[in-house]
Amino acid sequence: MGKKYAIGVDFGTESGRAVLVDLEDGTEVADHVTPYPHGVIDERLPDSDVRLEDEWALQHPGDYLEVLFRSVPEVVRASGVAPADVVGIGIDFTACTMLPIDERGEPLCLKPEWKRRPHAWVKLWKHHAAQDEANRLNAIAAERGEPFLPRYGGKLSSEWMIAKVWQILNEDPEIYETADRFVEATDWVVFKMTGNLLRNSCTAGYKAIWHKRDGYPSRDFFRALDPRLERLVETKLRGDVVPLGTKAGGLLPEMAERMGLLPGTAVAVGNVDAHAAVPGVGVVTPGKMVMVMGTSICHMLLGTEEKHVDGMCGVVEDGIIPGYLGYEAGQSAVGDIFAWYVEQGVPAYVAEAARSEGVGVHEWLERRASAYRPGEIGLLALDWWNGNRSVLVDADLSGLIVGMTLLTKPEEIYRALLEATAFGTRKIIDAFEENGVPVEELYACGGLPQRNRLLMQIYADVTNREIKVAESKHTPAVGAAMFGAVAAGKAAGGYDSIVEAASRMARVRRETYRPIPENAAVYAELYREYVRLHDYFGRGENDVMKRLKAIRERVRTGRD
Repeated sequence: MGKKYAIGVDFGTESGRAVLVDLEDGTEVADHVTPYPHGVIDERLPDSDVRLEDEWALQHPGDYLEVLFRSVPEVVRASGVAPADVVGIGIDFTACTMLPIDERGEPLCLKPEWKRRPHAWVKLWKHHAAQDEANRLNAIAAERGEPFLPRYGGKLSSEWMIAKVWQILNEDPEIYETADRFVEATDWVVFKMTGNLLRNSCTAGYKAIWHKRDGYPSRDFFRALDPRLERLVETKLRGDVVPLGTKAGGLLPEMAERMGLLPGTAVAVGNVDAHAAVPGVGVVTPGKMVMVMGTSICHMLLGTEEKHVDGMCGVVEDGIIPGYLGYEAGQSAVGDIFAWYVEQGVPAYVAEAARSEGVGVHEWLERRASAYRPGEIGLLALDWWNGNRSVLVDADLSGLIVGMTLLTKPEEIYRALLEATAFGTRKIIDAFEENGVPVEELYACGGLPQRNRLLMQIYADVTNREIKVAESKHTPAVGAAMFGAVAAGKAAGGYDSIVEAASRMARVRRETYRPIPENAAVYAELYREYVRLHDYFGRGENDVMKRLKAIRERVRTGRD
């Protein structure tokens, strides 16, 4: 039959990446990145004077198609692989990234009559403006004793589907009524490729309160939220929910032509970036936490029985690997925090020194931060620059640094921020272990583990666990390609299960990060202080962060 290949496309926050993968051993033959032309829309709508309020984060759906039309043909061209030998394509996405569509599947924001309405646009995962709706949703679900709530750590996030849909209904009911359906961007892109609109079990389970056995919450629950939402499930959320690895259909001729592939090429149903990364690093059994480390971190873990863990993002049967419960937790800002500091907080002399040494600012700071021993900087930070996803599930929390003096240096602040994100991961690990879900090994993938050795050593020391790092720089895309191979099936040169695909295609580096005992001892002490700050500011004893946001909002809007 000859060599066969699959393509995985990873749709991130700022760009999309296509990777062409050899199905025999997982070799990445070619990759290509397309930055989104419109990026993250968080200040004003494109080609418009319509300004957005705080906590909004939108995207342009056309940017996703641009990735398919630019990056997919480029990896085929660069690889020299014949299109006939590409047997499948799979995609993954940040989630919940959702949009309203009309009855033909077209995004409302692309219609002239709706393009100036913010709620017609794609809401990116980090759109947090539905926090009020999330708060009410959680309060009503808790008051009613809804059985789904413990599966999501006791709280549903403002980042997820129902809160975002409810915000649209509250703030622009005309958009709500006009929308034929609300869909995940990952399902919409698969629809554009195949003409078939299917909902994948991963996003439905983790982001839209769907359960394999129970389905969505009851009509009674939605009526209790808002009488206008009573028939949400059978109207705006309707559609078949199918397992990961399902073949959504074949590539439409017009899409195949623009993507440089053959019509009918198997397309897998959509997936989430972090979830696709789990088989991407070869994890198909319990006890191994996969950290997908980039602008944020998603923490993925498999289990054999359903446990309820405070603040987890969800536990979904078959949500990651068929046959297991898939657990998810996460931190809503990690690389974003480091980028914020470099862009907004670093003195001019640092940028100048980095330039004169021929290195980037991140690398300059990392080199100097590496010279300090744990505890030597005298600083401690809370990693809530973009709220807290796990374990507090509260987007209204904000960042904090304690211990600053007139002698504090930029590299010390940088190290404190690195350490803070590691402490956040440790808190998540502790929550799982305290609730009977063991975390025996750590795996890391994504951009950060590839670039920042200091960060990875800090994580090993803070968690007191060895960390294995993915060989691939594009692990979610490789995982997506694996699911594309499963959609194609063995008869076409692919695989019949994701476990089989992972056993042949996944790769990790030989080099690992092991905890240094003396470092781990000091970090255990600092972690206890982190937990005190975490609980004091995060569990209601001191709500100063929320009061500051409320004052800011009042002053900005001029409301009393």
